[in-house]
This record gives sequence, structure tokens and C-alpha cells, in this order.
Amino acid sequence: MGVLVCCDCFFYRKSKTKPNGKKPPAEEKKQYLEAEFTKVRVVDFDLKELVMLPREIDLNEWLASNTTTFFNLINLQYSTISEFCTGDTCQAMTACNTIYYWYDERGKKTKCTAPQYVDFVMSLVQKLVTDDDIFPTKYGKEFPNAFESLVKKICRYLFHVLAHLFWAHFKETVALDLQGHLNTLYAHFIVFVREFNLVDPKETCIMDDLSEILCAPAPPAPAAPSSPTSAPSPSSHNHVTER
Repeated sequence: MGVLVCCDCFFYRKSKTKPNGKKPPAEEKKQYLEAEFTKVRVVDFDLKELVMLPREIDLNEWLASNTTTFFNLINLQYSTISEFCTGDTCQAMTACNTIYYWYDERGKKTKCTAPQYVDFVMSLVQKLVTDDDIFPTKYGKEFPNAFESLVKKICRYLFHVLAHLFWAHFKETVALDLQGHLNTLYAHFIVFVREFNLVDPKETCIMDDLSEILCAPAPPAPAAPSSPTSAPSPSSHNHVTER
């Protein structure tokens, strides 16, 4: 693919009644918002400190390093459920009330299946992050003037993939016992893009209910027993995290 293409999303609202006058079925409950799942993380430290720009690091270097890492982690997370994301199960790239369309290099708008969309995203981002003219790795080589705008577009694409994972494949993620990894990856990503204003809040607002929960600091671990002679019991461990 020769040039960077962009994607767009289309918001639609279900009417309150069907043409025959019957009310539509109630909206499906979002399993990923249930407390038994949102409390599961693989880390319990402040993600804000993790994403802050270190004093000795150049901003573009920091954005490049983190963007590449998020691309690899999100690609890996998607691969765990890719066999369940097919043209039959996911006939459109959806998340909440949003359908994402792909625009090709000619600007043609295409409604594609979710696996096709994700393949377009990952192929494009792979090409960008391995292009030494865009993500330079050699000492002394400058970042292009449009680097930050490219990072913003990459992060927008990656958000679409994360949103689809929660919306369409959370059940499979739970079945594989990977919800802690997905929760932590999502929270880390959202805190990062917020720190550097990389994704428009209008883009991420469809997942604000989840972001509000997952981006909050994890509860502190219960205090250990005060008696020096009594060994800590399993119940005294922090069950909010899993490692």
C-alpha cells in the first residue's frame, strides 16, 4: 500500500420502534463492564507514571517507541481470538453503535468485514513502523515533520481494534482467561494517548464507560497481618491483580 489511508466511522441510532410498531429488543448488556471482569488486571501500579515523558528522552523517540510497542501488543492480543473473528461472525467492523469503514488510496469508502479491516490496519501500521524514513532507527536521523500526525492516525486505528475486541470478542477473551491482559493493555493505551493528545476524545467516547473504570488507579492491597508470628494467608493478597 503506497500511501497512508485513513478510515472513518459512521454513527447510527436504532429507532425506538420497528416499522411494524414493535419495540426493538433491549440493548445487549456489556459484559466487559461487569465488576468481576473489570477488576482483573496484570499490573497494579499507576499507569500515568509509566507513560510520562522521561526528561532525558526526545518526545518523538518516546512516541515512536510506545507506538511500536502498542502495535505489537494489540496485534498479539487480536491474534488470540482471530479464529473467532471471521467474515461470517463479524460482517462489519463494529464497536458499540459505530461501524468503521476503510478508505483505500483512491479515497474509495469500503464497508469490509472486521478481519479484513484489522488486516488493513496491521499491514499499514507494520509498513509505517518499519520504514526508517518515518520511524528512524539510525543515530542522527531526523523524524519527518508529519511524524506526530502519523502517530495520531496509527493510534486511531489501534483504538478501533481494541474497541472491537471488547465489543465483539470479550466472551472469547474471558474463555481464554486473557481479560486481565486486555484490560491492562486498553488502560495503558488510553492513558498514553490522553497524555499526548493522540486520539480525539470524540473518537474514544464510545468506550468512555470502560475507560472511566479501567483508567482509575487500582485499589490498594489489603494490609498484611500486624502480628510478626502469623504468616499471611492467601486471603490477604490483592485479588484485584493477576500475574
